Amino acid sequence: MVVVSLFLVLAAANRPSQLSPVTHEGFFPGWMAGPFGGLMPGLPNGIIATRVIFTSCLVILIALYLLVLRGANQISARTVVGAIVVVQVIYMLSPPLATTDIFNYINYARMEAIHNLNPYTTIPVSEPHSDPSFLVSNWHQLLSPYGPSFTLITIALVPLGVAGTMWGLKVLFTLASLALVALVWRFAKVLGRDPVPAVAFMGLNPIVLIWGIGGGHNDFLMMLAVLAGLYFLVRGRMLYEDHAPLPALWPPDARFIAAGVTFVFAVSLKASAAVVLPVALAYAWPQRRAVVQMLAGMAAGALAFGAATLAVFGPHLPDISAQSSLVTPESVPNLLGLALGFGGETQGLHTLSFVVLAATVIAASWYAWRRRDVLTPVGWVSITVLLTLSWVLPWYILWVLPIAAVSSSRRLRIASLLVGLYLVISPVSVWRVLGVHPESTPLGHLHEREVDELLH
Repeated sequence: MVVVSLFLVLAAANRPSQLSPVTHEGFFPGWMAGPFGGLMPGLPNGIIATRVIFTSCLVILIALYLLVLRGANQISARTVVGAIVVVQVIYMLSPPLATTDIFNYINYARMEAIHNLNPYTTIPVSEPHSDPSFLVSNWHQLLSPYGPSFTLITIALVPLGVAGTMWGLKVLFTLASLALVALVWRFAKVLGRDPVPAVAFMGLNPIVLIWGIGGGHNDFLMMLAVLAGLYFLVRGRMLYEDHAPLPALWPPDARFIAAGVTFVFAVSLKASAAVVLPVALAYAWPQRRAVVQMLAGMAAGALAFGAATLAVFGPHLPDISAQSSLVTPESVPNLLGLALGFGGETQGLHTLSFVVLAATVIAASWYAWRRRDVLTPVGWVSITVLLTLSWVLPWYILWVLPIAAVSSSRRLRIASLLVGLYLVISPVSVWRVLGVHPESTPLGHLHEREVDELLH
């Protein structure tokens, strides 16, 4: 996996190509190519050659990843952890792979820090088009959907310039990924499970490597906060499970308070983390001490992060409604609408998806309360989110991987692998082979226009 990953990154850093979508003929600055730039001049060029290289590397990495999972119990911890660190650093040093989102992060931050334009009230097309981040970003008609805490972190990196901010974010996301791996290790040990298969499941996943670290996505920060909150909560419940009822407020328990704070921090990084909160509260509910002190932590976190948001952005929140109304052709609701003869996802199917997700959250909360297990129901809620989202992308699988890694449910791990494969093998291509074209129906054209209207 290390060798194949190094080859893929060298290919991406070699010349402008689809491997790094923001690049094009005549534009691939050295600061973007990174330390591996131009080290493989003999590689074949062209769109077809690039697709062959990417597809071949991806298929090999997936096969090797599954082989590692099958034999993880026979591999030493030092080998697995060493491979995780090396391969993640390789992708950290790559130019942005597969997506352009990292430059949208930078552009929204520069709008506030340099041009005094609130990214939650002003679309990027209103900023000076000469800004270097505007030239490499693409969501120009979309108010920022990113959480205020994440935007504040990105603003702190703005003095480094566009190049420095890009590499600063890649380093930050890689550190968050490695911290997530370390937390998975610790969580598995606390639960009495072998940590080696758990960290291999999380840290060597090709989607996490290529799209997550290679592309540079903030989901690592959100999931680090989510898993930390679950760890604090589970650890606290384990310590008090067999004790007689204790006072709800005093003495305070740092674990439950920290769980509440980190859950709120996760939501302030990315709003999709909010689906975890009802399940976590239901898990804590049987023990008054846990639920009261976790609520106190949530209140403290909301006050702190809310005050910071208000001070910088005023009473404005991320615009998640616009992005949530968009549709990707391969999303399950869109394919369901196609199968039912609607031509794609309709408003009725969009509403039905929300109802299914809400019902799943309620069922998962009941399960967490009755079975005293929070990891498995949270994992299934995350799976349901991925299957009901209209706008779904490969790296979203990160929302379930670390939870599945430490859960006792083998079915959850298998489901997360299958959903990840579904998201990454481009179901649209599969449907095209079968003569079905989700993007070619009247509704498909409408969805495509809605996306185009927010770009450029």
